[in-house]
Amino acid sequence: MNRRRGWLAPLLVLLLVVVPIFEVWLLIQVGQQIGVWPTVLILVLEALLGAWLMRREGARAWTALNTSFATGRMPTTELTDGALVLVGGVLLMLPGFATDVIGFLCLLPFTRPLARRFLAWLVVRRIERLGGPLVTQLNRDSVIEGETVEGPVQPGRTGPSDPTVISGEIEDPRR
Repeated sequence: MNRRRGWLAPLLVLLLVVVPIFEVWLLIQVGQQIGVWPTVLILVLEALLGAWLMRREGARAWTALNTSFATGRMPTTELTDGALVLVGGVLLMLPGFATDVIGFLCLLPFTRPLARRFLAWLVVRRIERLGGPLVTQLNRDSVIEGETVEGPVQPGRTGPSDPTVISGEIEDPRR
């Protein structure tokens, strides 16, 4: 098994075992402090609030995504928000207090930017760990104007015979 991916399966199994046990323990602790029925009522109210928030914020995320497509912008923030709204809503509908806290962080409009930044940090860290190129901002000095010229591959140059593949060299006119 690939060493880089070897940690994911055990982590998921651990989370699927540890999180429910922690949630049950927390529910018992809260139930002992405030009583069973108030605890159940809080869980039901959080689930209803989560469903309502997910519907409202999901509609806003969908509208923002459509606007982004209509204006021709890359919808990275909108797609991330949509995913966070979905995850947050599901976490709020699950019974438990710890998952509700994470769900609210993902779902509320004033805490979602924090969750978005944390998610971006995780993705960047993962890409850097895998050794992939990381482009954080396009530098205008690195853009080279050019043109495409069709023609056969010149002798002495290697290139595919498929005309849909472009092969060649970049010549910087500034040099």
